[in-house]
Amino acid sequence: MHETEDMRGTWYEAITRRSPREPVPSPTSLDAAAAHDRVEERWEHLLRWGPFVLLGVSVLLTFGSAAQLLPSAAERWAAGALCAVALLLELWWSRAGRGHKAPTATSAVYYAIRWAIAFALSWLNPFAAFYAALGYFGAERLLPRRWVTVGLFASAVTIAGSQSGGFPPPNGARWLLFGAILAVHVALFWVFAKLNTYEVQRTEVQRATIAELERTNARLQQALDENAALHAQLLVQAREAGVADERRRLAAEIHDTIAQGLTGIIAQLQVVANTDDRALAHEHLGRAADLARSSLGEARRSVHNLGPAALQDQGLAEALKQTVAEWSARTGVRAEFTVTGTAEPLHDEIEGTLVRIAQEALSNTARHAAATRIGVTLSYMDDEVALDVRDDGAGFDPLTLPQRSGAGGFGVDGMRARAERVAGTVEIESEPGFGTAVSARVPLVRKEDRPVALGHHDKD
Repeated sequence: MHETEDMRGTWYEAITRRSPREPVPSPTSLDAAAAHDRVEERWEHLLRWGPFVLLGVSVLLTFGSAAQLLPSAAERWAAGALCAVALLLELWWSRAGRGHKAPTATSAVYYAIRWAIAFALSWLNPFAAFYAALGYFGAERLLPRRWVTVGLFASAVTIAGSQSGGFPPPNGARWLLFGAILAVHVALFWVFAKLNTYEVQRTEVQRATIAELERTNARLQQALDENAALHAQLLVQAREAGVADERRRLAAEIHDTIAQGLTGIIAQLQVVANTDDRALAHEHLGRAADLARSSLGEARRSVHNLGPAALQDQGLAEALKQTVAEWSARTGVRAEFTVTGTAEPLHDEIEGTLVRIAQEALSNTARHAAATRIGVTLSYMDDEVALDVRDDGAGFDPLTLPQRSGAGGFGVDGMRARAERVAGTVEIESEPGFGTAVSARVPLVRKEDRPVALGHHDKD
């Protein structure tokens, strides 16, 4: 089976096939150029040393059969002289034609002389036609394109004459045999010429494909280098964005905890400063101390990125209920907290966001609304949770909200930023003289705990 596979392929591939002992590398598209170079190198060896080998075979066979085919001394001397001339011709061409790949006038003369010597030797002794077989190899490198067919035909004439019994054919039957053999040779070299043309075209296509692959690889490498630089730049930008986001988070945490606590402390101390009642002063001083301790705890939790203190040991509904009750006790404003739907444990970020929004809304009401009543409603729905904070205060025009200043708080912007961070929204409805309603809606992202059924109405 291996022998059959070795015989498969074109004559060009059969001549240049690797030795079975040589390791055969795995073929890849990028190895095609190297393989083509190896083929060219082997052709160079064949065209350089092949003439000496075939000339040697012709000499041995010519003089080995001289007793039968060269009976006269004159024929032997003529054959010897032609062999010597052929040897000198090949020695000269081995130097002059080294590295020769394109036809020139010198190479055409060399081909013609070599053919003439081979024809003369074959005329004297048909066994000398082995040297004439050189005309089949390298004709396209030695002869101009328009003369290649002529050169191949001339070589076919010499070999056909030898195979039909030698020149000249003695009778008509031998002439017919010579013509038939010549026709076979002409058909063969025509087929081989076509195959060689296809092989050359395929090689050119492979070379063009490889060149395109190399250019594509170069562009790809350039793109990879650019992507690496862009990746490094994006990492720097992401790091800077993370730092900026952390600063905003800390600023919002400080505003929602420490700033509000300090505001409450100031309010309690103002009451102490404006009263002569020692019991009332002592009560407000106690509230100020409690606010200070609470604010300190919130500050520590903010630094460590923990949730609000109200969520430390209880759920969202209880935390909001406690926040509303503490705010009502601190401000003296009547506040109601209501839960609707089925309360469920939510993701920590969701719960923390709603508590912070409630604290900010209550703080804004205490500072600006002059309200006498406030209602806070937490609603659990199918896919979202809503927090509504409504008061009966002075109200305002939402379209004329002032820009945040260094002395103010984060206000509406801060609440909206918190909600957007968890894919939620905050809407403000207000009108001068008719109170304000803050509505926050965030996705209902559950924990894996089992839902807890709650539904109650509390008043403080």
